[in-house]
Amino acid sequence: MATAAINKTPGNAGTKRRFKLWMMFIVLFMGWAGYTIFGQMQQKTATGVKLTTIQGQLDASTKETEALKRQIERLNDPEYIEQLATKEQGMVKEGEQQIFSD
Repeated sequence: MATAAINKTPGNAGTKRRFKLWMMFIVLFMGWAGYTIFGQMQQKTATGVKLTTIQGQLDASTKETEALKRQIERLNDPEYIEQLATKEQGMVKEGEQQIFSD
């Protein structure tokens, strides 16, 4: 019976050693996985901020484009051109006289 107890001890020590190595591997792997996930979360946040900024710029550009298109349409209207000429440029039609107010 003494020999049976001696035979179990070396096998048990090897099992404990393998278990410790396996646990160390698992802990290291989980640490690496956590580090990787944390880094990816930071990159995702930074990318989200960039996306929001670019979408804001895109919206502003779209609004500006629409305003310019409306102005182009208005510039094709003879009445609008006449208003610009008389009010902003100080031009008058033939036969009219401009009145200056102080």
